[in-house]
Amino acid sequence: MGAAALGLPLLTGSAEAKEAAPAQTDYAKVREDLTALFDKDNSYGPLFVRLAWHCSGTYSKSEGTGGSNGGCMRFDPEASWGANAGLGRARALLEPVKAKYPHMSYADLYTLAGVQAIEDMGGPAIAWRPGRTDIEAGPSPNKDGTLPDADKGSLKATVQHLRDIFYRMGFNDREIVALSGAHSLGRCHADASGYVNPWTNAETTFSNEYFRLLVEERWTLKRWGGPDQFEDPSGKLMMLPSDMALMWDKDFRKVVDEYAKNYDVFAKDFASAFERLMELGVPAFQKKGPFGLW
Repeated sequence: MGAAALGLPLLTGSAEAKEAAPAQTDYAKVREDLTALFDKDNSYGPLFVRLAWHCSGTYSKSEGTGGSNGGCMRFDPEASWGANAGLGRARALLEPVKAKYPHMSYADLYTLAGVQAIEDMGGPAIAWRPGRTDIEAGPSPNKDGTLPDADKGSLKATVQHLRDIFYRMGFNDREIVALSGAHSLGRCHADASGYVNPWTNAETTFSNEYFRLLVEERWTLKRWGGPDQFEDPSGKLMMLPSDMALMWDKDFRKVVDEYAKNYDVFAKDFASAFERLMELGVPAFQKKGPFGLW
């Protein structure tokens, strides 16, 4: 029995509304257009993965706040957080897609762009479904400081920070390491994060190279005027303190070693964790209660 039959107001989060909205957009066509974007410039792939990640990683399980719902990064103060530096370019690149599919929410577009980018870069297929809604105007209600920092001053403090951030979202240690594997993609830019260089030699190819390199290379502190980061013997690759923290903590290290040896296990775990990440904080994906209401 639906809300109308019970004499209740039909809310935007009702089953009826959620079933009606997705039919207005051909998501297969959206995926094709996103792939065409990546084909134009493959550097967009890692950028869209980061956009999707940062839109979703604000979630707090205990407070029921944040997450991918709302498309909130369009608005300040979230748009201007230091952690989101450079992502204005990603949002601008997606505006023509949004204009072509006006019924699609920004929240759905940002997450689907990340999912499609991973697949287009050779990664696993990640389950994705529409149903996120947008806030219509700012300011963004999300809190700064909810995304992972690269360095908390010591490996012990950085390990604890990673657990605090990811446990808040509802992830466990294995999922923390799996999601860290997104660092197989992209690079750091001094004008955005302050760090420089890629994690791997194939920054637009999804792989377990990040883990293999963590285990097999010799990483030393980079001598330069920027923030603490680590470099391989060539000086061309880098790891953040938060990456090295995965090697320092014995429980994280076990999973790093496993993923370094087995791409298939990593890809499966990553796909599962990334799917959950993309759905954090979305009322449409919560379990139905009595009478079929959300």
